[in-house]
Amino acid sequence: MKPILLSAFIPALASAATSGQFTALTFNVAGLPEILQSNDVNGTKTENAQEIGTYFSEYGYDIIHLQEDFNYHAYIYETDDHAYRTATSGGAAIGSGLNTISNSDWIDFTRVKWNKCSDASGSDCLTPKGFTFMRWNPADGVFIDFYNVHADAGTEADDEAARNSNLQQVADYIDTWSTGNAVVVMGDTNSRYTRADDTGVRVFKSQNNLADPWVDLEKNGVYPTAGADALMCDNPSSVETCEIVDKILYRGSDIVTLGAESFAYVGDKFTNTNPDYLGDVLSDHDPILVNFTWSLSSSVRQSQFSGGPHGTWFSDLPSLPSSPVASVVTFRGAERLDSVAVKLADGTEFAHGGTGGSEVSLTLGPGEYWTKTELCTGQYDSHTRNFYIKATTSAGNTLEAGTATDSCTTFTADDGFAVVGFVGQTGDEIDQLALIYAAY
Repeated sequence: MKPILLSAFIPALASAATSGQFTALTFNVAGLPEILQSNDVNGTKTENAQEIGTYFSEYGYDIIHLQEDFNYHAYIYETDDHAYRTATSGGAAIGSGLNTISNSDWIDFTRVKWNKCSDASGSDCLTPKGFTFMRWNPADGVFIDFYNVHADAGTEADDEAARNSNLQQVADYIDTWSTGNAVVVMGDTNSRYTRADDTGVRVFKSQNNLADPWVDLEKNGVYPTAGADALMCDNPSSVETCEIVDKILYRGSDIVTLGAESFAYVGDKFTNTNPDYLGDVLSDHDPILVNFTWSLSSSVRQSQFSGGPHGTWFSDLPSLPSSPVASVVTFRGAERLDSVAVKLADGTEFAHGGTGGSEVSLTLGPGEYWTKTELCTGQYDSHTRNFYIKATTSAGNTLEAGTATDSCTTFTADDGFAVVGFVGQTGDEIDQLALIYAAY
């Protein structure tokens, strides 16, 4: 019997929450034009898309990744009522078919096209397939990097090479853009562990340390052997031990612990209500639903972000020593904020940005902590950047750099926490910035 998931009855996460849960669904919605692919599904694609959107509204899952959301996208959105939804990138041959709907907002949404594709078994190169990236923000100070993937299909040699390249591309992107962060990868990988040549899906465990809830919860933690006979799934599937190409993978971070509480194939929750096709599936893919729990660390936290998604990603989190305490704070700035730096009591130093502007520095006294930060943003070269920073310590001392604007936000550490590092994006200046807090 499948687990009952209570997404629709879970209250919205409070801004001050230190733990919570969310439901995550991945669903290939078979949205290619009927003339190109029927997907062997009864009913018209327009009506099926409307039914899918209606189910999304009814179940209220917290975050849903869609693949093949091409030419019937508007019909899904017509009947769905989630508060946050990506704009389509276009129909088949124009867009990637990747979209996300959610009960919570995100930042830094990006679409990435595959470096390699293959038409050996179909027409994967017809449309710019790839993956999307977003930093999902279900609660204050909680960020989880979500990836939505649709890899190359087929089992010819060129298909296998393209698909393995696709998934390696995602793994490398995670290493670059999700350093130090919690991560969830969801989507149609077109890959199975049991296929001997499907090496790509295994890279997420070996390279990115991502866990698979299907393996952990349904296979007793044992990954299937490559080349072994696979237990194939019906659609909808009545068992969870069989393997499909759609996957959900995840990891936590030093700030956000993630746990997968349940895993289910839920195609039986998305069936046709038209009397002529009553009970038939609405897509040739069985959607996957995972119920996640999250909790914030008792020793390390993070602020919200200030600024825009430009420059190179950095995170001081993986390099934090145990029990970090800031001893010297240094900024550079003039018209805008050029750099930020902090030296810890054990000698560890973190510095980000360029060498422009004037340098100012503040040495903290014994028992003095950096607890409050004002950041102001503005536009430069059509990019949102941080123009100004002001640090205030527990002793009332201040340090500021740059030029204040009329768009400012104050970030205050939780009681017993203080700034010890940074995460964000930077080049010659500080484009995007969030603060890492540690307990003292």
